[in-house]
Amino acid sequence: MPERILVCVAWPYANGNLHIGHMAGAYLPADIFARYHRLRGDDVLMVSGSDTHGTPITVRAEKEGLSPRQVVDRYHASFLRSFVDFGISFDLFTETDTENHWRVTQDMFLRLLERGYIYKDKMTSLYCPSCRKFLADRYVEGECPYCHYNEARGDQCDECGRTLDAVQLVNPRCKICGTAPIARETEHFFLDLGKLSKPLLEWILEDKEHWRPNVMNFTRQMLESGELRGRPITRDIEWGIPVPLPGYEDKRIYVWFDAVIGYLSAPIELAQLLGEPEWWRGWWQDPSVRHYYFLAKDNIPFHTIIWPGMLYGYGGLNLPYDVPANEYLRVQGRQLSKSRNWMIELVDYIERYEPDPLRYMLSINMPERSDSDFTWEEFIRRNNDELVATYGNLANRVLTFAYRNFAGTVPEPGPLDEADRAMLARAEAAFQSVGQEISLCHFRAAISAAMDVAREANRYLDAKAPWFAIRESREAAGTTIYVMIQVLGHLRMLLCPFLPFSSQALHEMLGEEGDLLGRQYTVEVQEKERRHTALRYEPPADGDRWRPTRIPPGRKLKEPRPLFRKLDESLAEVEVQRMLERAAQ
Repeated sequence: MPERILVCVAWPYANGNLHIGHMAGAYLPADIFARYHRLRGDDVLMVSGSDTHGTPITVRAEKEGLSPRQVVDRYHASFLRSFVDFGISFDLFTETDTENHWRVTQDMFLRLLERGYIYKDKMTSLYCPSCRKFLADRYVEGECPYCHYNEARGDQCDECGRTLDAVQLVNPRCKICGTAPIARETEHFFLDLGKLSKPLLEWILEDKEHWRPNVMNFTRQMLESGELRGRPITRDIEWGIPVPLPGYEDKRIYVWFDAVIGYLSAPIELAQLLGEPEWWRGWWQDPSVRHYYFLAKDNIPFHTIIWPGMLYGYGGLNLPYDVPANEYLRVQGRQLSKSRNWMIELVDYIERYEPDPLRYMLSINMPERSDSDFTWEEFIRRNNDELVATYGNLANRVLTFAYRNFAGTVPEPGPLDEADRAMLARAEAAFQSVGQEISLCHFRAAISAAMDVAREANRYLDAKAPWFAIRESREAAGTTIYVMIQVLGHLRMLLCPFLPFSSQALHEMLGEEGDLLGRQYTVEVQEKERRHTALRYEPPADGDRWRPTRIPPGRKLKEPRPLFRKLDESLAEVEVQRMLERAAQ
């Protein structure tokens, strides 16, 4: 029976272009997972959107002399282009500065306040006497109290990755003017995490054996520590969702509280677009629907403690089923950093390379249980040795031989021998093993298992050597090519969640009809007072394709062309130098 799966993906700050760390941390694993389940015939809804209300946006706006909305418009559009270019198949990618999201967020706030999970209290915040305003976390920098990195932000240290409170910084300074801020008391609303700790601990101890050890250990340690207290959910800022209570017109709901609510507001928005306002309830109030959250490890507490706590406090909404958080991706041995310009932006990558080689590199090297390292040298090696030489060359050898020697059709096979049957059985069995690994969010193991089929197929093809066999027996050569075309058909599907563009190309060369990728498109959403652009996805009509299927003899093939392009090894040095020059700016 088909499953129903809600795939929730971390919301990126709309203050800069997406980079390969974003792709490895959240968007690629989510897309692989969603594509696999769609191929299986499952009902999938994958949502996310631009996080528009964080102080990273206002910092960028002030730096460039723009309004926050202008910054959001620029980078939201960039996100949409990158997701289309790399085939990230969101059923809806929207944003948080919408009337719908404001309404859902304010409803969540009021419901939690009414049920006693939000309270008012005073807190100490940093105030800049020169700028004459309270400083949100990202407007403060200073020395990290843990690793002593001198450019730590008020919310997090990029060097050691710890989450911080601005008042913890040593020798803090205002990021706007450089003045040393002073501590002042201000009233805010707090989410009562202490009150939520016990039910959340009971929840994670129920049936979470499938959670990754790093996610479970981190979450359990925090909940069992007894240190969780109220966390402020409002700030003295101007950009954001207003607090829906009289007397608090100068305060806004803080971004960490409002962004996660997007996982709920996005299906509600989509329900409105579909003309079925109650449609979202089937995804959020049916306990059989499984919710998966894809994100990087710095987001773990927001998705295993804070958001589940908000859902529990609200009542009647599904809690997460799994939170397969990834570790960090390093680049050329160094911590990826926006602030230090040490990154590879997707818009920059796509100007020179195809999407599937990067999807492959990040899949086979995904930071699932520990940090992994992206290097240009390894990227080129894997592209040339694995994609080109192993998989692409296999497809090219088989299809070119068929095109030249069998009139561009799938040959009629003779009797299959033991080696033929073993090869077919090996490829067919991979649907079970690869599918099982993807369903468990073991993406490295899954793509490795699929590529093992390609390696075995190369050994089979070399042993059969149809280019020699055809001199003695056309039937024997035809049987080998028939078997290999079946294997290529299987590989096309096995690798489709990872390499959708080359899978579609191979699908067409095999003479198959239909679409593996589905259709991505943008829509303009007009609300009463706001208008925004969203990305939609329409999956192929014929789901349930995750199984071995036969390509019949006589099927007309299309003229073969290379699936991948070999890259010159010297490009690694060129790309590293490009990164060094950018970081030095």
